[in-house]
Amino acid sequence: MKFSAREDIDTRIDEVFAAVTDFERFERQIQGRGARITQRTAGPPGPGTIWEVSFTFRGRARQLTAEVADMDRPNLLVIDLRSDGLSGEFRVELLPLSQAKTRMSASIDLAASTLSSRLLLQSLKLAKANLTNRFKKRVAAFAQSVEQGARR
Repeated sequence: MKFSAREDIDTRIDEVFAAVTDFERFERQIQGRGARITQRTAGPPGPGTIWEVSFTFRGRARQLTAEVADMDRPNLLVIDLRSDGLSGEFRVELLPLSQAKTRMSASIDLAASTLSSRLLLQSLKLAKANLTNRFKKRVAAFAQSVEQGARR
């Protein structure tokens, strides 16, 4: 199952990449939503950096491991996701359209490996249109926040 969105941002590619890789900001947002997140690896985030995330989803405690699989400054960020029979990839690709404009393509691709995770994905597929709209709105809101941050 795949969700994707694309936004054009009126900001230079290096500033967009800096926002996409502002992991401390994302950690604070995750914690603000009631999840617990810890970085398992030391040092600055880069390929091989791993986070453990604990959260409740559909009334059940879940564990998620996120690992930076690829980081090609300033064009690409790939994070591998693993959780209870689910695996996935979060990918952000940046393309400079001009000196001051960047196209950001973001996608999440999920796959199931157990029966219970297949059932979970099947229920998500029933709500795919709603989930896709929510994903696109979040990507658009992120793009807008990057633009506003660049204007300051």
